[in-house]
Amino acid sequence: MNNTTMEIVESERIRRLIRRGEWSQATSGAAPGYVQCNLAILQSDWAAEFLRFCQLNPKPCPLIAMSESPGDYLLPTLGKDIDIRFDVPRYRIWRDGELVEECEQIDTLWSNDMVAFLLGCSFSFEEALLADGLEIRNITEACNVPMYRTNMRCAKAGRLEADMVVSMRPMKAEHAIRAIQICTRFPSVHGAPVHLGDPALIGIADINRPDYGDRVTIRADELPVFWACGVTPQVAIERARPALSITHSPGYMLISDLLNSNLAVL
Repeated sequence: MNNTTMEIVESERIRRLIRRGEWSQATSGAAPGYVQCNLAILQSDWAAEFLRFCQLNPKPCPLIAMSESPGDYLLPTLGKDIDIRFDVPRYRIWRDGELVEECEQIDTLWSNDMVAFLLGCSFSFEEALLADGLEIRNITEACNVPMYRTNMRCAKAGRLEADMVVSMRPMKAEHAIRAIQICTRFPSVHGAPVHLGDPALIGIADINRPDYGDRVTIRADELPVFWACGVTPQVAIERARPALSITHSPGYMLISDLLNSNLAVL
């Protein structure tokens, strides 16, 4: 059995654990080599606007796949036997823009007018950074990446608008430059950073108090480096207040069978 086959088996194994409710942790570092995806599910009368929002804002919302038709919960372009109702370890349920519940399955909520959107995730470029010898602090400290709301406006699409959410990884200046070079090759998983240095310039009041995820150590000789984050659509959903929507819980992604290496464009 070659290495690629072994890794695909591992990604399938983790999805089976998730489907059985036997996986409770965030998915950073799980199934190395394979693309993980952010999730947004909306009813069909919102689908065209959400698709347009992704097209207008590819940095925070890099679309990788979507339901082939309303009500279709299988995603064959992402991997074998992926069922979006069961294969994300933790979902968030939103009603009228309010977070009302987190759960491990959504089959009882699924209806024939729902459309699932899968977006690229920063975990893919983290792997490329690690392969180049750069430290990823949230992986070193075994926690979820810190994420922050900013004052960086996204382009509006119909009823959907948001300020960008960013994820942060502290790095020395020379490592930040290298990270920019590496991540530019991966536009389908957020691409190059959108900011580095003073967090106040993008509306972050306290770097030690992330809006999502966990605080990580920032050393005296390091800069905070910020990437566009796939939690951004959750902010748009909060503001637009659709009757029902479903997202992933930040850090708890769909693990696909797509290869990270195939996302590189240069």
